Amino acid sequence: MFNRPSAEIEKKLTDLVGHLKKENPVLVEVVDDYKSLDLVGRRLGLISADESYTGKIPWWPLISVLGTFSAGKSTFINDFMGRNLQRSGNQAVDDKFTVVCYSENEDGRVLPGIALDADIRFPFYKMSEEIERVSEGEGRRIDAYLQLKTTSAEIMKGKILIDSPGFDADEQRTSTLKITDHIIDLSDLVLVFFDARHPEPGAMQDTLEHLVGNTIHRNDSNKFLFILNQIDTTAKENNPEDVVGAWQRALSQKGLTAGRFYCIYNEKAAVPIEDETLRARFKKKKDEDLNDIMSRIRQVEVERSYRIVGSLEKLARDIEDIHLPKIAAYTSEWSKKVLTADIVTYSIVFAALLYISISNGYWDGFSLNIPFFAQLDTAMKGLVLFFAFFALAGIHYLNRSIMYKWVSSKILNKGDEQYILAFNKNTAWWRSIFRDKPVGWGRNSKKRIKNIIANTAQFVQRLNNQFTNPSGETDTKKVSQAEEKPAIAEQEQADAAATEKKPEASTDSSSSQL
Repeated sequence: MFNRPSAEIEKKLTDLVGHLKKENPVLVEVVDDYKSLDLVGRRLGLISADESYTGKIPWWPLISVLGTFSAGKSTFINDFMGRNLQRSGNQAVDDKFTVVCYSENEDGRVLPGIALDADIRFPFYKMSEEIERVSEGEGRRIDAYLQLKTTSAEIMKGKILIDSPGFDADEQRTSTLKITDHIIDLSDLVLVFFDARHPEPGAMQDTLEHLVGNTIHRNDSNKFLFILNQIDTTAKENNPEDVVGAWQRALSQKGLTAGRFYCIYNEKAAVPIEDETLRARFKKKKDEDLNDIMSRIRQVEVERSYRIVGSLEKLARDIEDIHLPKIAAYTSEWSKKVLTADIVTYSIVFAALLYISISNGYWDGFSLNIPFFAQLDTAMKGLVLFFAFFALAGIHYLNRSIMYKWVSSKILNKGDEQYILAFNKNTAWWRSIFRDKPVGWGRNSKKRIKNIIANTAQFVQRLNNQFTNPSGETDTKKVSQAEEKPAIAEQEQADAAATEKKPEASTDSSSSQL
């Protein structure tokens, strides 16, 4: 009862399942495992009733478009969709992160940022809270950072595309960087645009540092495509390869070791190239690179399904491998501090009482004889002893409270605020300081985690059956095992039937060759 999701989360999960039934039925059962993981997370205190692990990832393929203003991001998006959705120009015309998704409504809609902040299906769910942590007061201005646009372009079915504001904009920079990092983490494909009309990449060191330098330590660096746009403007140079080479060197100096480097331009807005041979060479290279980019965009629909399953497995393993040890460590530290404080304070109280009793001559050898206590009747003696016990217990709970504040402040200072709820559960007044097992971690939780991890292998197999055919047969039969329900559902059915059952026995440098 206490670990159930809030009504808001239940509704959002129901809506998510409804949409996935149309897009990818395999992922519907993955949601069931996410719900099971939510239950474990709530028992442990890793998430609250108003949270769900499904909100930590976008459920549609996510393509983000980043870069400097005037780098041609909006023009590329408009060409991709075949309609003028985004404003374009040489100035910073878009000052918000724009999330674009499909709608059957022919008339596109522009919705405020709150539409994204409150919808668990999108990658900006509760982003206002994240912005508030970075810049106090800015979370209430979510509409100043985000907007949602809808389009009926068929190519956007089952995808989410994010157009970023000019990366080099100065206003709201801290919050903008926070959102940029957030969408980079969640994206299946990141298109990073640079403007070939500015042949001095050295003047953009800060931009290069953030968009390139931070990718070298990522295990998903292959999802970054670095695009030198409007390369047609270099055709007037004596040696256009020098311009491309300068950009490639700038990226390499920032540590770029993976990801492709592309050179493209928009033919409709291209600078006329009089030399026919040179024009053909530019067009050939542009067409090849653009085809590669579009191929990667089409591939994200497949990659997203695997990423969702992979994220489920990672979240489940992280609970055992990372979160539980952290919770146990903080709880153990608190317990030891409380125990130490109890020993010290009780020793002081005992020493004080011993001194007073000896000074007043209450001891006869090893016998304690307190005159006023001996004169009390049995009921009053019991009452006095009760208050004495209550006072000692009060000292203990005072120590618990003091040490709670001490350790919780340490948790916050270390940036581990995600463990505060779990720490609260494990330091509740009724919890013994000698309990070493975290609240909510028992046989059922262990079984759920084990089943979730086992289910991910089944989900991957079912996805493989959708996208592969190793046997080469034209009429491939479905693998019955892969079509079975996940292990958690099987376990629940088995448990229900048990009561009725009787006992039985690297970077591509070729892009510079224009």
